[in-house]
Amino acid sequence: MFRYILKRFAQFIPVFIGVTLLLFFITTILPGDPVALRAGEKKLSPAVYAEMRHAFGLDKPWYVQYVNYLGDLTQGDLGTSIASGRKVEVIFKETYPYTLKLALAAITLEILVGIGAGLISAIKQYTFWDTLVTLSTSILVALPVFWLGIMLQYVFGIQLHILPISGASSARFSDFAHLVLPAITLASVSTAYAARIMRSQLLEVQSQDYVRTAYAKGLSPTRVLWGHEMKNALIPVVTFVGLDLGAMLSGAILTETIFNWPGVGFTIYKAIGQRDFPVVFGGVTIVLFAVLFVNLLVDVSYAFLDPRIRFGDASEG
Repeated sequence: MFRYILKRFAQFIPVFIGVTLLLFFITTILPGDPVALRAGEKKLSPAVYAEMRHAFGLDKPWYVQYVNYLGDLTQGDLGTSIASGRKVEVIFKETYPYTLKLALAAITLEILVGIGAGLISAIKQYTFWDTLVTLSTSILVALPVFWLGIMLQYVFGIQLHILPISGASSARFSDFAHLVLPAITLASVSTAYAARIMRSQLLEVQSQDYVRTAYAKGLSPTRVLWGHEMKNALIPVVTFVGLDLGAMLSGAILTETIFNWPGVGFTIYKAIGQRDFPVVFGGVTIVLFAVLFVNLLVDVSYAFLDPRIRFGDASEG
């Protein structure tokens, strides 16, 4: 297991270098000057302008900036924001709890509603409940996320005055009111896909020989469902939910922007508009590590769901 984890981390290195190199190269062709944007309407003298570019390392070629970025990263330094002058790690230390809160709420909805609906649909195949789940998931998949978010804001915030439509008062889970609408919006499409995958996989597993053998041995439908069918049917669902959690932990830029949610995605979105490249690079770095960690957890979970799956070092031992 330990050797497998080390191997996955080794595979992450070229991915990280490739993504960050591409990002640094793109910044060289983007229009806009971050120093000029920071100055706003104030006119900077050539000397002050040159000094500010030198202070942020913008006077160096992009590949030199990249090497400096890697060197600072090894020391835990993500740089300094050009727009605000604050340390990047401090900015994301304040914003990441909001993204974590939103992601956990959305993934909880996805697991409970998505897997639950798919389970009911498969067990009650060709009944009213199956039709209801199939129709509902089809509608959710077809709806654009930004449109759904705006409609939720209009209905529950503007018309009914039940829930706030933007912002967050704190990163605590006790701040439930601000969390409801963005969590539903973020989880909507993923929940529909999770329900569909759960339904199709469970129906496929029910036709396998080992399931028929379990019934022939006299096991009850409940024991067969939870002891045999669910473990195998859940493997593709766990893969999808795990990857989706990694994406959510990366910061849902669209959802966070619609609801003015002060998370990682919204912070990166604002930094791109301000050409605040240290914040963008720092956000991408945090996102890459979050995705790596979640993907690793997904891979490890396979062995617990299906004992037939073994990692390379286990088979060698």
